Amino acid sequence: MDRARSVTPSEVDVSTPSVARMYDFYLGGKDNYEVDRQACAALSAAAPGTAALAINNRRFLIRAVRYLAEEHGIRQFLDHGSGLPTQDNVHQVAQAVDPASRTVYIDNDPIVLAHGRALLEQDDASTVIQADVRDFATIYSDPEVTRLLDFSRPTAALFLSFLHCIPDGDDPAGLVAGVLDRLPKGSAVVISHLASTDAEVRRNLTDMMLTNTGGNWGRVRTPDEVEALFGGLSVMEPGIVEVSTWHPDDVAPEVQATKEWIEYGGVAFKN
Repeated sequence: MDRARSVTPSEVDVSTPSVARMYDFYLGGKDNYEVDRQACAALSAAAPGTAALAINNRRFLIRAVRYLAEEHGIRQFLDHGSGLPTQDNVHQVAQAVDPASRTVYIDNDPIVLAHGRALLEQDDASTVIQADVRDFATIYSDPEVTRLLDFSRPTAALFLSFLHCIPDGDDPAGLVAGVLDRLPKGSAVVISHLASTDAEVRRNLTDMMLTNTGGNWGRVRTPDEVEALFGGLSVMEPGIVEVSTWHPDDVAPEVQATKEWIEYGGVAFKN
C-alpha cells in the first residue's frame, strides 16, 4: 500500500497527478501515488534533467532561507504553494538559526495539509493552512496566520517552483505584488520558476503539465518573464540566475542530464 494512502483525507483526488506529489517523488519522498509516478516518468522522458532540477531547486530553498535568517535577520516566513514536507523544511532551516523563527505554509492540496499538520503538531511556531494563495482575504484573516506573524515586521514571502502553476489570467506578477503590498519595508521575496529560452520547449512542456494536472497549471516562461516577476524590488547578488549557481555552498549541485528547462530565480527586498 502507498504510504500516503493511510493518511490521506478522503477528498484527495488520486486519479489526477498532483504537482506537490510529483515534486515529492522527484525529491525521493514516499507521499505520492502511481498516477504521480507515471506523470513523472513521462515528464522525465521529455525532459531528462527534471529530477536534478527539482533537487537543485530544493537546495536553493535551503540556502535562501538560511541566507535571509543569518545575513538579514528575517524571522518570519510565508511559504506559498509549499508542497509536501520533506527534509530541511523552511521552519527547520530558519529555526536552526533562531528557534524563535515563525513559518506559515500555504497550499491548496489537502494531502499537504494532512502531512504538514502531522509534522508540525508539536511546533507552536509553525503552521500549515489550506487555501488558494490568491485568496488574500482568507489567508490574512486566518487565526493561525495572525497568531504567528506580525505583519509590521520584515517577512520573507517564498514562491519556490510555484508561480509557473499560475496561469497568465490569474496574474502571477500581481500575486507577488499583492503579497508584498501587505508586508513592510525590509521584507524579502524568494522566487524560482521553470524557464526556457526555446519556444517549442515551453509550449511542449506546458502542454504536458496541463494534461498531467487536468489543466491545474500555468506555463513555462522565458527568463525575461521570470525577471519581470520581481518588479521594482532590489535584487540581491548574484542576481536572477539558474538556482544551483545562487550562493553555492559545499554541497555539489546535481548535474542536469539535459537543460530543456531550468529553475531560474533569486532573492530580492522591498525597500
